[in-house]
Amino acid sequence: MNLTIKSSLSWIFFVSRRFAKVDRKGSSAVTRLLASLGICFGVMTLITVISVMNGFQHSFIDVIMEISSYHIRVEGGNKDFEDFEDFAASEKSIRSLTPFYEAQSLVLGSSGKEAAAMIKALPPTVYNDDAGFKKNVDIFSGAFDLDSPNSIVIGSELARRTGSRVGGQISLYALSGGNDVDLFSSERLFTVTGIFHTGYAEINASFAFIGIEDGQKYFGSDAKLIYGVKLFDENDDSREISRIQEKFPQIKCESWKNYNRSFFGALRVEKNMLMFLVFLIFVVVAINIFNGMRRMVFERREEISLLTAFGGRPASIKSIFIMQGLLTGISGAIPGVILGLFLSINMETVFILLSKLSYYASLFAVMLVNPENGDFVRENPMFLLYAGIPPKIFLGEVVMIALFGIFSSLLASLLASRGILKMTVAEVLRDE
Repeated sequence: MNLTIKSSLSWIFFVSRRFAKVDRKGSSAVTRLLASLGICFGVMTLITVISVMNGFQHSFIDVIMEISSYHIRVEGGNKDFEDFEDFAASEKSIRSLTPFYEAQSLVLGSSGKEAAAMIKALPPTVYNDDAGFKKNVDIFSGAFDLDSPNSIVIGSELARRTGSRVGGQISLYALSGGNDVDLFSSERLFTVTGIFHTGYAEINASFAFIGIEDGQKYFGSDAKLIYGVKLFDENDDSREISRIQEKFPQIKCESWKNYNRSFFGALRVEKNMLMFLVFLIFVVVAINIFNGMRRMVFERREEISLLTAFGGRPASIKSIFIMQGLLTGISGAIPGVILGLFLSINMETVFILLSKLSYYASLFAVMLVNPENGDFVRENPMFLLYAGIPPKIFLGEVVMIALFGIFSSLLASLLASRGILKMTVAEVLRDE
């Protein structure tokens, strides 16, 4: 049985190679070359686009998890945390633990401008103790100083909206809290000690940090103490939540996946739509392969009839053309993967090069038409923005894209060879 299968495969490979040698010139060779190039550029484009999209999304996700949601948010009564800190310190999977309070506020700048903000009350040492927090919170004016009472560090966009500067006063005019907190008060004045910037515009526009003692003072007695838990492996959240709730059943835990479900869902839809649009490249390529294979089957009807007359089985003859499609897919997918990975790894250089080409092309066009405006031509800042995004390559996605490129070619060949023996041998040879 094994010898029969081996001999059958050898025969299919032999005939397929003979057809390939004969078809090195002419329309069939051009069709096969264009099909391979289509798959190559489709795989390359999809890998590159998805890598950039992964890097773009993960830059947002990293900022959100390091500053806002943490990997696990642990809530409970303040007395429930007496032993929790000791437990967290002994857990090897926990990278850091940060207690904080949070409340929503309407803040007023010294100029009278107002803006909504999320106020987080953190330990003054968090900037130096939490490396992930420090990495994502870039202080470009002042310092992250919460040691003094009524000190506040605000986001860059929030500072712009309220007209605030380092050393200026900002008021938490309206503040959510318990029954012992005045909803409106002009006495909650804070001094701006620093202005920060992150990679996520929403945090820049709506976040401000104060000391945890100020949070206890102004948020009221009903304010809940929350612990932000950061893990070495963000995907280890479910196991860690089970361990925490097993030891502290009265404590409520929430994973970063649930806390940011709507945001991550929007990112997933965006990524899926982008993949769908780029996958249309493979649909076009598959249609071209289908039409080219149908033409080749028609041109090879005499050879097919002769192979049938000499005892070739219909399934084996179909396999010859399916093999042609498989080789077309492989010859396009492998170079596509190599080029896609190369572009993804060198994405910064690619975008800088595109920025230069775009600039010089625009400058050349302006100098031809209106030379006096040449000084106003500038490089597109979006290219430099994208150049600063580190692409993220996931092996599973690369393999899936390559297999889809091969599968599209294989499916087109399979469909094209379905009616390969509709004419009888006698009819073909009589027509010839």
